[in-house]
Amino acid sequence: QVQLVESGGGLVQPGGSLRLSCAASGSIFSLYNMGWYRQAPGKERELVADVSSGGYKNYADSVKGRFTISRDNAKKMVYLQMNSLKPEDTAVYYCRQNTLPPLWGQGTQVTVSS
Repeated sequence: QVQLVESGGGLVQPGGSLRLSCAASGSIFSLYNMGWYRQAPGKERELVADVSSGGYKNYADSVKGRFTISRDNAKKMVYLQMNSLKPEDTAVYYCRQNTLPPLWGQGTQVTVSS
């Protein structure tokens, strides 16, 4: 059974940093696009960043210049480095693998507050 497990969330002050990790099981991790999404209370889930199997990266305008997505195919991991965090970044962050149907992790809470 393929699974995605996120970690690294928590409470951070505005301007701080967090690094989210997503560990994937399964044998063909390198072939799939991977992404980070987030969902704030009362809002729809939205794309934060994704990285293709070939390493092409795409970011939401709201996080460009602050967040960096990366992947390590050997370790079957995808990361989201989040810097200069803002209160509006508060959300549950989900890892997604672009399989059919898409595979989601359970989510990790990120709270940005003073």
